[in-house]
Amino acid sequence: MNWLMVIAGALVGAPLRYLTDRAVQARHDSALPWGTFTVNLAACAGLGLLTGAATAATVPSALHHFVGPGLCATLSTYSTFSYETVRLAGTGARFHAAVNAVAGVVAGLAAAFLGGELAGALFR
Repeated sequence: MNWLMVIAGALVGAPLRYLTDRAVQARHDSALPWGTFTVNLAACAGLGLLTGAATAATVPSALHHFVGPGLCATLSTYSTFSYETVRLAGTGARFHAAVNAVAGVVAGLAAAFLGGELAGALFR
C-alpha cells in the first residue's frame, strides 16, 4: 500500500513541478532559475512540515508516503538545480551561479526549518 501512496504523490508532484517552474520562470526575465528555486523551496517547506508533524504527532503512514517520498521528492529537483548552476557558470554568469547555489541551499534549509517549527506549533 505504501508504494501506491508514493506513486500517487509522484503523480501530483511531477506535473506540479513542471507547471510551477514554467509559470514562475515565464514571469521573470532573469538569468536566475526562479522556477526551480520556487519548487525546491516549496518541497523543503513541505518536508519540514511533514517532519515537524511526525515529530509532534502521529502521521498516518499513507500520508507520510504520499507527501514525503511521493509529492515532495518529485516536486523538488536537485538535478535541475545542479544543471542550471553549472550552466550559469559555464556561460560566464559566475556570480549568478554562486548566488543560485548559496541562496538555494540556505533558503531550502530555512524553509525546512520553518516548516518544521510551524508544524510543531500547530500540533502541540
